[in-house]
Amino acid sequence: MKSFFRFALMALVLVVVALVSALTAMRFAIHGQEVEVPAVVGLAPADAEHIVAGSGLQLEIERQYYSPQIPEGRIMSQLPLPGTKVRRGWQVRVAQSLGPQRVAIPDVARESERAADLNIRRRGLDVASVAEMELPEGPADQVVAQSPPANANQIAAPKISLLVTVAAGPQAFVMPSFVGQALGSASRVLQDAGFKLGNVTVAPPASPAPLPAATPAPPAPPPQASPASIVVSQTPPAGQKVLAGAVVNLEVR
Repeated sequence: MKSFFRFALMALVLVVVALVSALTAMRFAIHGQEVEVPAVVGLAPADAEHIVAGSGLQLEIERQYYSPQIPEGRIMSQLPLPGTKVRRGWQVRVAQSLGPQRVAIPDVARESERAADLNIRRRGLDVASVAEMELPEGPADQVVAQSPPANANQIAAPKISLLVTVAAGPQAFVMPSFVGQALGSASRVLQDAGFKLGNVTVAPPASPAPLPAATPAPPAPPPQASPASIVVSQTPPAGQKVLAGAVVNLEVR
């Protein structure tokens, strides 16, 4: 019995030693792949890339900014910061200086989006983003605002954002319910709201009680709709989203 417990204790000790060894090896393997991010601010991109690659990292020039302090073409900022420990293969993102601002910001207001884009790029600038807005009383495809404004000084990035007008789409409505209303009243409401009255059909009347066989039933005249007829169904149904000018069909009785 003593030999069994001695054997079990020895096996447990060996398992613990193996786990500790595995964790230690994993820790050394992980930390062995970590490197410190070198400082590249103020360097030329080629020199910065050489230094970063020597540390097993990658260099990515993400943005370009004007800077009166950092000479043109030099690195002006970086992420991660120098001294940060990262894994090998990590990407170091940097911004490059364009030097002092030398380009005047053009005034592209009232130009079309394409003309404004050409005007901006011809001066060595870029379009950052284009936002659109509906202007019911104005022409479509026209620049109504820009950022930075024309002739702005001390701007940070060589990019201009534009606000451009677009053609207003058809007005949308939620279809009301006309069931239970008189046809004449429903027609006026539809016309005043800009809708079109389509087909007006009359629902078939309820079947009358059968007459004795000896007395033939006279033919019934076809039902006719009148302004006093009551709407019993409609298409599109109430609550559906419709556009101005939509055709509405009614069934009356």
